[in-house]
Amino acid sequence: MLEGWHKGREEMSDVYDLHIDTDVTVQLSDCCREDAQAVFEVLDHAYRLEDVVPPGQKEAPGPVTTVWTATFDTSDGRHEKTTPPRLAGKVGVLLTGGYHAVGEVEKTLATGFDVESRQSVSGDQETEARLLLAAR
Repeated sequence: MLEGWHKGREEMSDVYDLHIDTDVTVQLSDCCREDAQAVFEVLDHAYRLEDVVPPGQKEAPGPVTTVWTATFDTSDGRHEKTTPPRLAGKVGVLLTGGYHAVGEVEKTLATGFDVESRQSVSGDQETEARLLLAAR
């Protein structure tokens, strides 16, 4: 009986691990709206967009950092090639997700932009990568 329970837990764990390894949350900062849209369009041609969070509204006086956030599923995508868009400036990127999925998104971004790796933080099941994108 315990053998069947253990096998069921392994299958559940595999499904959980698969889900973790396919979703990547992408946060874009230090850029204008047009540059954020250009980066998200490149990713949208490669992967299935799952969720977009619009930037918050300015509530207090003083400088406010605008962050655009979207989640992409790297397992279910079109993987279409696109023409690399022009960027008005550099774009700060934070990728969060499973190791394989984050690596795939980094490769996709490198096909359209100059990518400078700023920092990588690894956890038990997820990783975080900070990048700086620029036009080619």
